[in-house]
Amino acid sequence: MKLDVLIFAAHPDDAELSMGGTIARFSLQGFKVGVIDLTKGEMSTRGNTITRAKETSVATKILNIKVRENLGIADGNITQSDKNLKRVITTIRKYKPKIVFAPYLNDRHPDHFDTAQLIKRAMFGSGLAKFKTIVAGKSQAHYRPLKLFYYMQTYLFDPSFIVDISDYFDTKMNSVLAFKSQFHNSPGKKEETFISRPEFLEYVEARAKFYGFQIRKKYGEPFYCEENIEYDFVNLF
Repeated sequence: MKLDVLIFAAHPDDAELSMGGTIARFSLQGFKVGVIDLTKGEMSTRGNTITRAKETSVATKILNIKVRENLGIADGNITQSDKNLKRVITTIRKYKPKIVFAPYLNDRHPDHFDTAQLIKRAMFGSGLAKFKTIVAGKSQAHYRPLKLFYYMQTYLFDPSFIVDISDYFDTKMNSVLAFKSQFHNSPGKKEETFISRPEFLEYVEARAKFYGFQIRKKYGEPFYCEENIEYDFVNLF
């Protein structure tokens, strides 16, 4: 299956938290969206790989994601090894997305910026004919998506553009709350984490309101691109 959009995330729930509204908007507008989680989140303080997999399945259905895969890279050790690079390039060539999303190039969690660097290198390598990947005994054709966009996690950046998610914010939050093991209202007494504090979900909404206000909308999600982006004024009128 060819995809329009392919999103790479270090852990299950990263894509939902960072750009769940944009994913919902893409899906409702008929675009085929895929999410590739690099790890199973096995190093997470809360939950385990079984609960995270179940939660991921629920969130995937909420956002109507067409493809959801996990590459099984070690959580806490997302290196730019040849093995990991080939995993990602094989995935890009398999789905041939028009655009790719990845975590921003700098962030509080080392796995996030490690993922950014891995995806950036894979985006370039995927377009090299001499970089060989083989699936089921057949060599894959080289392919490079049109653009690589970065989504915001913890650290802020000056966005290249902001997506209006006003009509999709509730869907985003439903997908986020599918990962109930990670948040404050999870059952039982568990150790608090950066995202399990009750203020965290309030922050998620506040940030969406802040970026929405920047474009005169209720809610927005920010993105960054290292390259200049063409703007078509026809869509403005």
